Amino acid sequence: MVRAAVLPAVGSPLEVTEIDLPEPGPGQVRIRLAAAGVCHSDLSLTNGTMRVPVPAVLGHEGAGTVVSVGEGVTHVAPGDGVVLNWAPACGKCHACSLGEVWLCADALTGAGSVYAHRSDDGSDLHPGLNVAAFAEETVVAATCVLRAPEGVPLTDAALLGCAVLTGYGAVHHSARVREGETVAVFGVGGVGLATLQAARIAGASKIIAVDVSPEKEELARKAGATDYVVAGETTAREIRGLTGKQGVDVAVECVGRAVTIRTAWESTRRGGRTTVVGIGGKDQQVTFNALELFHFGRTLSGCVYGNSDPAKDLPVLAEHIRAGRLDLSALVTEHIALDGIPAAFDNMVAGKGGRALVVF
Repeated sequence: MVRAAVLPAVGSPLEVTEIDLPEPGPGQVRIRLAAAGVCHSDLSLTNGTMRVPVPAVLGHEGAGTVVSVGEGVTHVAPGDGVVLNWAPACGKCHACSLGEVWLCADALTGAGSVYAHRSDDGSDLHPGLNVAAFAEETVVAATCVLRAPEGVPLTDAALLGCAVLTGYGAVHHSARVREGETVAVFGVGGVGLATLQAARIAGASKIIAVDVSPEKEELARKAGATDYVVAGETTAREIRGLTGKQGVDVAVECVGRAVTIRTAWESTRRGGRTTVVGIGGKDQQVTFNALELFHFGRTLSGCVYGNSDPAKDLPVLAEHIRAGRLDLSALVTEHIALDGIPAAFDNMVAGKGGRALVVF
């Protein structure tokens, strides 16, 4: 038996309880978690913004050590450090055939399976976003497992599974920030902090962090922000004022709210790029008129998982870490246990702190 944070039903509080985890079958791997990040996507699963079969063990950003492997698994062995990949590409669908593995049609099919049972009543449990990282141990498909980069502690490597891949990819793959360009990042949570660091690595000349909380300025500047704007009705005007009245070349929205997306768009120069990373609900309607779409010539694009290919991007990120260009510790503002996840969700809703990290 292992302890895990279970979501009994959408809208219900998490329950930390014991679960019965089977040994890995063919093509599966059992992992002892070292750490798991508490991501906004997990919160979106609890409140119904994103759909998930329940009851479920959530958590999709994690790293740990291989305990055992099932038949046919050869790329990892017991004792190996690994990073969890919650969206493994099938390699066969249309998106995969185009090389757009982050849009794989079958990436989340494993989330509908039954992977474990509650110890108290034997009820079926689903693995959240495929990997069920809010647990001391988990069993996942071998395709969800990547070798952890050498020289990176597993507690830090957990952040590579979502926040860092998403933030880095938003800058380098989606927006394709070029050296000398100006960038605004909306939302200074875990993904936002990773995005700020990625913009610095890309050589952006001015990096403007935007958040509703004045208390996050120090976090933002440590991550690479050159300027800080407290979000409000004049945000777009302030950003234009910091960029010679032009607006930034690139705006990255990490919040997922209609008003923030609209403000990011208005903060972008004519011909600039606005990339939306944040996951919003269906009720968050963003409107544009036909004339402004023509006049401003801006590009507005969504960004899934940083438009990343984890197998290719993890080695690149590892090199940035080893060279001191990427500081994973700068994303984490709180280390917690499993029973601290609900409070971490509350802080997220209140706009407090960066990434909370569950350490086992």
